[in-house]
Amino acid sequence: MAGIYDFTATSLAGEPVALQRYEGQVLLIVNTASACGFTPQYKGLEALQRELGPRGFSVLGFPCNQFGGQEPGDARQIEQFCSTNYAISFPMFGKVEVNGAGAHPLYQYLKSEKSGLLGSSIKWNFTKFLVDRSGKVVARHAPTTTPEALKKEIEALL
Repeated sequence: MAGIYDFTATSLAGEPVALQRYEGQVLLIVNTASACGFTPQYKGLEALQRELGPRGFSVLGFPCNQFGGQEPGDARQIEQFCSTNYAISFPMFGKVEVNGAGAHPLYQYLKSEKSGLLGSSIKWNFTKFLVDRSGKVVARHAPTTTPEALKKEIEALL
């Protein structure tokens, strides 16, 4: 069976990125959107990245337009929004689908590893998957869970 490091995703710059690049790190994989009520969570995600990144942690952001059309921009617009408004330094990837027949294979895998409270489908933007250093998906958190609330859980994995 495939593992987290077997997947490749496209960066916002349009380059393929093998997730194997992040092997040995603790990861927080998040589907993001620029026009969502949860968008201010970018600030907390960036704070986690800056504080815990040097210890082997990374946020991976995956823009998604499947929930209320809240990520309508193209890659350049998304990058500009994240840079200008939140000074994002963590890796951002090209827009993906997280549900349905067109769901990115990474998200198909994440959902199969950790189902949500109401089934495997992602319910909204800023759903968070926590992955340990060995590549195991250890937790799934709802959009309402703030990045700050995950700090102790992440630190325990570092």
